[in-house]
Amino acid sequence: MSEKNILVLGGGPGGYAAAFLAADAGMNVTLVDADSKPGGVCLHRGCIPSKTLLHLARLIQETRAAKNWGITFAEPEIDLDKIRQWKNQVTDKLANGLTMLCKQREVKFVSGKGVFQDSNTVVVSGKDEIRFDHCILAVGSVPIRPQIFSGSSPRIMDSTSALEMEEIPKRILIVGGGYIGLEMGTVYAALGSRVTVVEMMEGLLPGVDKDLVRPLHLRLKKQFEAIYLNTKVTSVQAGDSGVEVQFEGEVEDKAQSYDRLLISVGRQPNSQGIGLENTKVTLDDKGFVQIDASQKTSDPAILAIGDVVGGAMLAHKASAEGRVAVEILAGENARFDHRAIPAVVFTDPEIAWAGITETEAGEKSVPIKIAKFPWGASGRAQTLGRSDGLTKLILDPETERILGVGIAGPGAGELIGEGVLAIEMGAVAKDLASSIHPHPTLSETLMEAAEVFYGNSIHLHQKKPGSAKKP
Repeated sequence: MSEKNILVLGGGPGGYAAAFLAADAGMNVTLVDADSKPGGVCLHRGCIPSKTLLHLARLIQETRAAKNWGITFAEPEIDLDKIRQWKNQVTDKLANGLTMLCKQREVKFVSGKGVFQDSNTVVVSGKDEIRFDHCILAVGSVPIRPQIFSGSSPRIMDSTSALEMEEIPKRILIVGGGYIGLEMGTVYAALGSRVTVVEMMEGLLPGVDKDLVRPLHLRLKKQFEAIYLNTKVTSVQAGDSGVEVQFEGEVEDKAQSYDRLLISVGRQPNSQGIGLENTKVTLDDKGFVQIDASQKTSDPAILAIGDVVGGAMLAHKASAEGRVAVEILAGENARFDHRAIPAVVFTDPEIAWAGITETEAGEKSVPIKIAKFPWGASGRAQTLGRSDGLTKLILDPETERILGVGIAGPGAGELIGEGVLAIEMGAVAKDLASSIHPHPTLSETLMEAAEVFYGNSIHLHQKKPGSAKKP
């Protein structure tokens, strides 16, 4: 059993995972976080509350769609107080569960802001000094707020304040067409807001394969008031009654008014103001902590994980990095070398992908073959009235190995797990095509996409090369 004293600074999914695993390994662990309970941004102001609200949004949209199938519901009555209460109940229950796990594992939880005094000392909230042998830095990230949106008007929100659901604005502008903006736009639109999204790039979800984004874009065009692409905000004036906005780009009306504005243009590492200058930790030019493949920083006493080290800013990546960091502290030869880190956009339809994307392959000149199975040929998708989805495989043309998987459609976030396993296990298309999937399910679309690769999908007719119609 190790007698190492470990400090984990940051109580999000990466931090508490590292703290629990270190305690399970017999280390003496202290977990420090600015919140009163563990969970971090993900639990308290991000992943969990947003998914709670997205579930309600999807429920509303499904009841509205049901009239096309012969069942008509009355328009929903929105009780914001109860919605907030439900959201808070979910987060409180999970936070209380983490608090109990701290006690069960004998992890000492300290609430407050930790600041490094040196490489082996942190002072919490200016009073409690904690000495440690090693620290796992897991302080996460914060929303980016460009200078044009400076000020303290409650009408200009970030993702944190948007989740508070103070009101349902009649008109709301979402600045940024990334996953946070589209998820929150989906929620507000379902609750009755007229939503506009402005994105300076040529498409929503920049960097995501366009064929996966297309079904979402088409659906959001019907739900949102407007989607402005190749457009940016040049001026913002927030007053007591609304927000006046000036646009530049592909929009006819350059001046418009909104009740609220949500900034969702990305996140930045939370590496400032925590005393890293008092350690040997080095940062890159964007403020991310520099690490090696074993999560080690340039300071022998400090490892770092999660959003603060850059890369995919995802809770599950942070947790996986936390495991590597603990294994290193336990004396194991560990590295973060996963082939596939899944990403999910929890809109409706959901978009999920893992491994290399078609876009990345093109940028890196990686030779690939692509197999797609449209959900219009899926029996299960038809029963759900959701035939607009798509499942695609990215394959090595020589070995037929699965390099990437992308899915657009309801439940894509649940389906991508099979794709992650296939990539990590080095599966080839034949493995997926030969694995019997239950019928009728959406999981069949992965099997049938592999069958498409071989030209023999049961539910999708493919014209053979060089074949001609019979006279």
